[in-house]
Parts: sequence; structure tokens; C-alpha cells
Amino acid sequence: IKIQLFIHCLFMLVHSALMCLDAFCIYGSAGKVEEPYVTITRKKQMPREGQTEEVEQEVGQAEGKLVTHRAAFARTSVIQAFLGSAPQLTLQLYICVLQKGVSIGRGTLMVISLLSIVYGALRCNILAIKIRYDDYEVSVRPLAYLCVFLWRGFEIATRVAVLVLFSSVLKVWVLPVVSANFVLFFLHPWVLFWSSRSPFPENIEKTLTRVGTTIVLCMLTFLYAGINVFCWSAVQLRLDDPDLIDKGQAWRRLAVYYSLRFVENTGLILMWYVHRTEFYQWVDAPVLELSLLFGYATAVLFMLLFYQFCHPCRQLFSSKFVRRCVSKAQLKEIVQLKMTILSSFTHLHVMLV
Repeated sequence: IKIQLFIHCLFMLVHSALMCLDAFCIYGSAGKVEEPYVTITRKKQMPREGQTEEVEQEVGQAEGKLVTHRAAFARTSVIQAFLGSAPQLTLQLYICVLQKGVSIGRGTLMVISLLSIVYGALRCNILAIKIRYDDYEVSVRPLAYLCVFLWRGFEIATRVAVLVLFSSVLKVWVLPVVSANFVLFFLHPWVLFWSSRSPFPENIEKTLTRVGTTIVLCMLTFLYAGINVFCWSAVQLRLDDPDLIDKGQAWRRLAVYYSLRFVENTGLILMWYVHRTEFYQWVDAPVLELSLLFGYATAVLFMLLFYQFCHPCRQLFSSKFVRRCVSKAQLKEIVQLKMTILSSFTHLHVMLV
């Protein structure tokens, strides 16, 4: 079995290397030979003073292949991040908690895994933007990348830490909690599809049978559920749509997700605090609990800042999420709430000491 696994991993690495080499060859030969066939695409520019202009671009075969390679690399990074790096980071952090220390090798591996997950989540955000605004020429600025990176970094790091701490004291309950999360997000697209009473999607791939299409949809919802267990999936599935993607702005769903996730993380942390053993005498429990809640609130704050100030298509929002749900005064209230949580846990820590 180990030999077969090694051969499979080696094959995947060789295949990825060949794809990279092919992409470099296409990039190097692009523009040197005149291509007989080109595709003309029309993209709208962002509105300026209420006016929108269309720009025509000629896309050659080489550039089209590069776009295909880039899309394949992006989707591969998402799959690798949430089906590979996320379980790896959770396992390594759990081992560090049991050993009460972090070695250089294990710490390096955890940092690489965290960066891989954050990059995968960032690719989900960019993919969702490009799908929803496919008719527009989207340009993402470096400040937007930084804001999304901080948003996803705080969100994923706190989520993994909460799950690890909870599993270290209540090993019997961690599997039901994670399984309930996974099953809920796995069934959610299917429930919406059945409630819409739409016909079964047949146009995903012409060569697939109904059984093959069902397997593909199940694998897609499997990945969707795996992402949502750790963080918000920016790409929302809609099985009754020909593109299988919901192109609308799910503001209400976003607000409900983060509200319930904050409540869940708070509940899991409180369960850890109540059932912690003498094993955690070396940890300042109130400060750790406060740090995790503060980190998740910081992630939500960076998310609001992204949609309010850094989103590349914020001018196209019919009703801005942050303006409707979180005004500047309410943003100040969030900061004040974070400071209130900090002071409350400080007083609690003083009383316990």
C-alpha cells in the first residue's frame, strides 16, 4: 500500500511538473508566431461617472491555453488546501498541544500548511468575484489581496485552534461536531435544488451519464462542505443553475454564517474552559480564550473593510452590505465590543487568580 501511495504521489508531482513546463513553453512562444485564429472578447470597464465602456480584446490560442492552465492551477490549489493542508494543520497543532511544545520542523510545516489554506481561500474569493462579474474587466489591487489575506488568516487560524482545543478535552464529541458541520453544508445545496423542483442538470459534460453527473456533483458538494467547515466559501453552489454557481451576492447568507460560526466557536471554547484538566495548568486559559475570540472578531472586521473599501467591483453593488448592515458608527461599536470582551476577560482572569 505504501508503494502504491508513493507511486501515486510521484505521478501527481510529475504531472504537475509537466503542466508547469507546458505553461512556460506556451508563455515563451506567445507572440513570436502569428496565430491564424483569434477570439474576440468584450469586457465592460468599471463605471466612471455613471458611464460604462466596452473594450474589445483579441485572445489567441496561446493565451487561451495559458488561461486554461491558470484556472486549473487555481482549482488544484483550492482542492489541495482544504482536503490536504487543513487536516494536516489540525493534526500537527493537536500533536503540539499534547507535547506542550513546537519543534522547528513541525512549526515550519504548520506555517506552510496555514499559508496553503489561506491561499486556497483567497483563490476562492478571486474566483467568486470573476464569476459574478464575468462581463467586467476586473482588476484586484494589492491592498485588496492584503485585506483578504488577513481576513482569511485570522479566520482559519482561530477556527483550527478552537477545534484542536475542543478535541483535546472532549475527544468523544469532536467527531459529532465536525460531522454535523460537514453534513449540513453537504446537504444544503441539494436541499435548495430539491426545493426548487428543477430538472436534473444534464449539461455539465456531454460524455457523462446520469450516474457520472451525480458523482461529479457529489464530489463538488464534498469540496464545498470541506471548505465551509474551516471558513466561508466565497463561491456558493447552485445546482439548478447551468453554471452550478450562484452569481448573486448572498449578503444574508454571509451574515448568518459568520454569526452562527462566532456563536459556535464561543460555545466550543467555553466547553474547553469548563472541562479543561490539570494538563492545561501551563496555559493562561482566560487570555487564550480571549485571544481566539478577538482573532475571529478581527477576521470579521477585515472582511467588512474588504467589502466596504477594497472590493474591486464595489461600485456595482446594488445595496452595499457594509453600508446597509454595518455603518461607520456600527464599525465603532464592533471595536468597542472587542474592547469590552478584552476588559471582561481581564477582570475574570484577575478574579480567578
